[in-house]
Amino acid sequence: KVKPQLEEKEGKTFDVFTAVEFKTQVVAGTNFFIKVHVGNDEFMHLRVFRSLPHDNKPLSLHSYQSSKTKHDELAFF
Repeated sequence: KVKPQLEEKEGKTFDVFTAVEFKTQVVAGTNFFIKVHVGNDEFMHLRVFRSLPHDNKPLSLHSYQSSKTKHDELAFF
């Protein structure tokens, strides 16, 4: 659901978009920190926010970090 949001922000499309690791953080909703393989040896770290159910809002891409590798630690940001 956040792939189109990332593609819009980056100004390109991703043929490969596979989540390989994630962590969660409970706030007033949930932050998901997701390591995504985007092709070749390239990875990105995404911060995706899911609001509380009663807010009835879609998942949103809050921020992201590019130029990551498979071995970069997925950390809260």
